[in-house]
Amino acid sequence: MMHTGAHRRLARMLGLAFACALATSACGPIEYVSGTTYGASNAVDTARAANAAKWSPYWWTRATEYLHKAREEAAYSNFQAANHFGRLAKEAAVKARDEALHRAADPAAAAKEMGPIEGTGTTRGQSGLAPAIDDDGQDGDGSK
Repeated sequence: MMHTGAHRRLARMLGLAFACALATSACGPIEYVSGTTYGASNAVDTARAANAAKWSPYWWTRATEYLHKAREEAAYSNFQAANHFGRLAKEAAVKARDEALHRAADPAAAAKEMGPIEGTGTTRGQSGLAPAIDDDGQDGDGSK
């Protein structure tokens, strides 16, 4: 039979173990909210302000798609995956912003660097979007 002091120590240890378990179970959502919501979203907003959709379409698309995936995973309470995709979104957004600022500073060099869009005679970056090509290989206006 245990003494009263032993009961108290056991109760304290169980209480401490419960508190630790409760505290660590909340780390996923907290890390997601601080890392993804603020870090990645702010980085994507900064890239948007630098016109990354026009000057860095690859990294811009990557950043926005990873951010979307992070939010989707968080909606399913898969916070480990959400944090992973949030970090990838932030990294891509930073690269998009840097590349956009670099290319916007010298548009002529950026047009050469990005090159023409195959089969269209249009250079990427002129309008910020690639021209739409129909299934028959023609531009949206009917020309080839």
